[in-house]
Amino acid sequence: MNLSKREQRVLHALAQGGEIRHLRGPNGKIQRVQCVNREGHALADGTLAVFERLRRLRFVRSSGGRPYRITSKGLSAVRARPDNR
Repeated sequence: MNLSKREQRVLHALAQGGEIRHLRGPNGKIQRVQCVNREGHALADGTLAVFERLRRLRFVRSSGGRPYRITSKGLSAVRARPDNR
């Protein structure tokens, strides 16, 4: 799977325990997202366009209105990095 650097960065943060928090508008559609790592710091790469692509590829999922988390398919798509814990 060909993923951009931004998508890889977001997936990597999610694989280490991060989440994507979303805000829905009055029409029920997601209008803003914020990707945070496990320490609570926001990622600049977590844009709405990156989120939409990851959601379309089913790499992230939400259940019950909770923040989006990485799926097992997303875990298999993330490339290894030297700073993995």
